[in-house]
Amino acid sequence: MRLGARSPDSAQQHLILTHNGQLERMKNTAHLLPFIALLMLSLTACSNNPKEDPYENSTAQQIYQEAHAKLEEDEYKKSAEVFEALEAHYPFGDYTKQGQLEIVYSYYKADESPAALAAAERYIRLHPRSEQLDYAYYLKGLIKFNENKGLLSGFLPLDPSKRDLTADRASYHFFEEFVRRYSNSPYAADARQRMAYLRNEFAQAQYHQADYYYRRGAYLAAANRASDIVKNFEGATIMPDALVLVVKAYHKLGLEDLAADAERVLALNYPEKDAALLEEEKTSKWYWF
Repeated sequence: MRLGARSPDSAQQHLILTHNGQLERMKNTAHLLPFIALLMLSLTACSNNPKEDPYENSTAQQIYQEAHAKLEEDEYKKSAEVFEALEAHYPFGDYTKQGQLEIVYSYYKADESPAALAAAERYIRLHPRSEQLDYAYYLKGLIKFNENKGLLSGFLPLDPSKRDLTADRASYHFFEEFVRRYSNSPYAADARQRMAYLRNEFAQAQYHQADYYYRRGAYLAAANRASDIVKNFEGATIMPDALVLVVKAYHKLGLEDLAADAERVLALNYPEKDAALLEEEKTSKWYWF
């Protein structure tokens, strides 16, 4: 017999022992089978029973009233969730239509700007003849107006020249469209005030850029930036400073006629600022060089 090979009797005995071991293990685990079956039944029952719908037996009015109540209680995220449930259960109807508008405000107050803007645009698209369409257009401007304005923005204002004004420009565009469409809307006065505020922000950002160029000796770029404020931001609070910068930049460039024209405008509209500029000219003599 080859070394290491088992005899027929030995091999048969090994198979019998192995089979007996498997039978023994099966006996040891047999008592677990009922519990395994019960677990499988429980899992199957859970998968066949979805989460209970709290609004299954509610009317559209009841769901709307709950969502509106949450809105008035400043629970904006919960309010939005209930308004979503309202439309899911009742896709059409007066309560759903009203909910589609109020959910815009819910999203806005919950600081969910993209969802709020999408909901406003959806309402405008679905209800082009709604009597409350002006409010939807107004909300679009309001949403972008407050975007990226955190709680500390009023206490720690950023330099306008360093802040991203993309959302502000979108807000101004939306308010402009709203005022053009609904000049007599009860929200129009507020929109105009916000537009004036945004124009001041844009002008200040432009002025900071012009001043930056001036302080670094780029006088032509400074004059162009400051002149743009004079031309495009009439009434901006930074206007007198922009005119002063125009005068100084033109002097630096040796463009005395243009400097004189700008100074006449300054003297006519902002005499105090012009007097301060003349005093500066006397003391610094910067215009002689």
